[in-house]
Amino acid sequence: MAAADRVLQFLRGPTGSPAAAAPARVARRGLPQTRHQLHFRQAPAGTRRASVSCRSSCTSSGSGEEERLTYKDAGVDVDAGNELVRRIARMTPWIGGFSGLFPFGKYYLAASTDGVGTKLKLAFETGIHDTVGIDLVAMCVNDIITSGAKPLFFLDYYATSKLDVDVAEKTAEMPGFYAKDEYDVCGFALGIVEKDKLIDGKNIVKGDVLIGLPSSGVHSNGFSLVRRVLEKSGFSLSDQLPRNDGITTTVGEALLAPTVIYVKQVLEIISKGGVKGLAHITGGGFTENIPRVFPSGLGAKIFTGSWEVPPVFSWLQQVGNIDDAEMRRTFNMGIGMVLVVGRESADRIIEDTRGANPAYRIGEVIQGKGVQYV
Repeated sequence: MAAADRVLQFLRGPTGSPAAAAPARVARRGLPQTRHQLHFRQAPAGTRRASVSCRSSCTSSGSGEEERLTYKDAGVDVDAGNELVRRIARMTPWIGGFSGLFPFGKYYLAASTDGVGTKLKLAFETGIHDTVGIDLVAMCVNDIITSGAKPLFFLDYYATSKLDVDVAEKTAEMPGFYAKDEYDVCGFALGIVEKDKLIDGKNIVKGDVLIGLPSSGVHSNGFSLVRRVLEKSGFSLSDQLPRNDGITTTVGEALLAPTVIYVKQVLEIISKGGVKGLAHITGGGFTENIPRVFPSGLGAKIFTGSWEVPPVFSWLQQVGNIDDAEMRRTFNMGIGMVLVVGRESADRIIEDTRGANPAYRIGEVIQGKGVQYV
């Protein structure tokens, strides 16, 4: 079986889990929109198997005596980032959306820039580079579509210490700046939306429904904590993750699954009406990203058992001894994009997405603040 197929089967959930008990549901999981043949290095014979007891859900089971890892311990302070945004907002009150908007006649231009972050470190270690470009495009265009904009074009920046034509065809060489065999990438995307079709969350009300679109795994955020978990556990990227169905999957294969590009699916849903807001679930997870689309005084209630959580998150939580709140504030937990829709539109949208690109009713808008998990 091809390595790509092994990754997809791993992300769908192990045999014996609730996911496996619902074959119709599992059959439509996978990598929505992105169809890319992955080429992974094969794990050498004799690699270790990580022991993980969690299967279909992400629930911490540590006793509390062992050190719990956090995103802040790994070097990323989400609270500090939020404080920076708050201070900048004093001068630019419109900041806080997922993309920048510029009025252009009867349109808005929507712009976004992003990188892949420390996920690149895993690409360097494994030699898997052919998914990085997908991550880069996805991180930019997924932000743009949250305003209802259609991406027009994408620009990239690639820099390395010394050009390796087997890794990249074009680059800016910077000897002495990057470590040998390493590089950095950055993407820029521009989209357009008519002003009267802008999606800005202003019409969201209590009782609206939250619909989640599945992720392919960790996507491109939280890798500082991922790498800290790997360091603590002593496992390597070539070690095998546990499966009960005989399929071999390595840690590296699961973690480097490319970010889903949601453009086609989301724009098709938007075109049929009923979408009031969208949140791209990146760094900060549900806890930080969903409230960004709400008017003041509204919050979210998330039904935690309403979608399939990829097993890679259970593995990270157990090995890293990470509590539930930290997981939900760091990772996408299996949902990469959240749509806020009117209650009258929810059933139609979910029904329309049956097939290769599913959607799940994962929660609702409530009176209050922040995100509640039930």
